[in-house]
Amino acid sequence: MKKYLLILSLAVSSFSLQASNLINDERIKEQQSCFRWIFTDYDSWRAGMEKKYKKRFKSEKKLLRAMSGFDSSFGREKFNFYKNTLSCNIFKYLVDGNMVNGYVIKPKSTTKKLPVLIYNRGGNGNFGGVVFGSMMRNLFPVASEGFIIIGSQYRGTFIKNSPVQDEFGGRDVDDVTELLKYIPSIEGADPLRVGMYGASRGGMQTFLALKQAKNVKAIATIAGNSDLLKGLTYRPEMEKVFRKRIPDYEQNKEAELEKRSVLKWIGELPANVPILLLHGTHDKRVSVKHSIDLADALSKNNIPHKLVLYPDDNHGLRQNKEKARKELVSWFKEYL
Repeated sequence: MKKYLLILSLAVSSFSLQASNLINDERIKEQQSCFRWIFTDYDSWRAGMEKKYKKRFKSEKKLLRAMSGFDSSFGREKFNFYKNTLSCNIFKYLVDGNMVNGYVIKPKSTTKKLPVLIYNRGGNGNFGGVVFGSMMRNLFPVASEGFIIIGSQYRGTFIKNSPVQDEFGGRDVDDVTELLKYIPSIEGADPLRVGMYGASRGGMQTFLALKQAKNVKAIATIAGNSDLLKGLTYRPEMEKVFRKRIPDYEQNKEAELEKRSVLKWIGELPANVPILLLHGTHDKRVSVKHSIDLADALSKNNIPHKLVLYPDDNHGLRQNKEKARKELVSWFKEYL
């Protein structure tokens, strides 16, 4: 009897896992809901964050301030809304023989096929990886507007003892373009309406992927970089990242940075893919000059684009987050 119950339990678990798959492709592995573990409900998540903050902050006042900020940024009502209206899975997929982590987010209820956005994260390695909090803050609101979002964490991110690492715009670009193969297997996705956008380093990643992706209809960048060598004059400490991430950097510095700088090969961009550039004028991480210079070059090459600057705002567009989101959503609704 016990053996029968165990078999039945395993069968039910297997069925449940299969039923929750958002990408129906056998090459996609280990699909799991984002709303699991401490993210099952808001109280569990909040308790987990409070435990984490208690280790960081020794004073009760700082702890209360941190928890107040957490509730202000997220909140139970918002959490429940997204959990009830969105499906979200993390998964693994194979690129160049190596497992890479990815994620997909989609509205639960829809009567028609939806456009798909490939999102390219910023940062490098585990820093800037897309965790649940960043999904809820940056991606869930966009998906709620009627988009399916799929993205890569880039090779080596959140994988112990990975034989490959993020190359900051090197072979990790393949981790982005590989996702295009799986879009037709996402239930409810329209593979003929695909857009792409990225934030910070993700802007660079977006342009690099666009050179290879022939079916992307529109793109957008948020605080993206366009000339990495020139960017070192604005933020010289980025050279530490380049040395760590970019293969053969010391021997071929200029060549490697040019490969990753859209301003150096703007003529290779498709002339029929409109580009939205969003940037804060007080960005201390990626100078606004990156977007201004790129907009000038796009004009000279007759590539359709729109530049939106947010006066005195920072790298994360903290003062204009909602305005920037509306701009982004409006852009993709117009062109997809």
